[in-house]
Amino acid sequence: MTDLTSSDWRLLGTTGVRVSPLTLGAMMFGAIGNPDHDESIRIIHRALDAGINVIDTADVYSRGESEEIVGKALKGRRDDVVLATKFHGAMHDDDPNQGGNSRRWIVREVESSLRRLQTDHIDLYQVHRPRPEIDIDETLSALSDLVHQGKIRYIGTSTFLPSQVVEAQWVAERRHRERPVTEQPPYSILAREVERDLLPTAQKHGLGVLPWSPLAGGWLSGRHRPGVEAPTSSRLQRQPGRHDPSSPENARKLEAVHALQELADEAGLSLIHLALAFVLEHPAVSSAIIGPRTLEQLESQLGVEKVSLTQDVLDRIDEIVPPGTTINEADRGYAPPALTEARQRRRSSR
Repeated sequence: MTDLTSSDWRLLGTTGVRVSPLTLGAMMFGAIGNPDHDESIRIIHRALDAGINVIDTADVYSRGESEEIVGKALKGRRDDVVLATKFHGAMHDDDPNQGGNSRRWIVREVESSLRRLQTDHIDLYQVHRPRPEIDIDETLSALSDLVHQGKIRYIGTSTFLPSQVVEAQWVAERRHRERPVTEQPPYSILAREVERDLLPTAQKHGLGVLPWSPLAGGWLSGRHRPGVEAPTSSRLQRQPGRHDPSSPENARKLEAVHALQELADEAGLSLIHLALAFVLEHPAVSSAIIGPRTLEQLESQLGVEKVSLTQDVLDRIDEIVPPGTTINEADRGYAPPALTEARQRRRSSR
């Protein structure tokens, strides 16, 4: 029995597909998160029973294991789910062609994802990250063929810059390709840079926005309270830039988290619900991606569709983290080569 009412459903951009306010992200199902397949399947079933109708995974999550778990969980329930997965990440350490955004890889890897997911079609097939050195038409052409073959229904992107979103739309129109209809950006109270350009751009082009990391990688989970030492997390080893407490950027994040926790307490909300409701408040957002590792974590995030933030609370959030501000650049999720590769900024090495 679903916990959602008809008024809770949202449109996925201009596709006409209605989605739940929360999307179940499956990154933590498998070796890098919860290796217990049975428990992961129970989490998926609980999410579906609560009314979540979008599941988002990726081939690279535990190198296919996440997709396998999702496939097993959806037996008998596949038609009730908007099933999304992604390609791009390296699936083999020694073969440079087993990853990326080329036609060669896309048409091969979609078959592997279909097999692991135990389905004959993927509702939303997404480019997990941009590859500026690859012509976007190479990618859109292959994806368009898959749409025409019935193997995928829609095309989406993830963590694209606003200029890359516009380029994909322009190329699709100019070359008569299927156009991306969704974008997955990192978006949370602590990472608001996408409010400057990406979210308005998505709105202008009618894209559905599915933000990832609305809890800022656990910073907004309520674990960080003033005077209380936060428990250790595997995220520190995997992503030290985002989680090393000794860095000045993360120290500033912690200050903001403490202020947000006080605000949540005053509003009678959990910090989790404050953070999720904030992301869902933006008119560009269709559904926010949550990534629970345990059933307890899932339960703590359900019910946010019933939370309504007052203007006073939203104004207080803006005071703590001003609109368009990302406190730590590591939370952006993608650094364009124009910034990371010196040769792209210099005419010579002298």
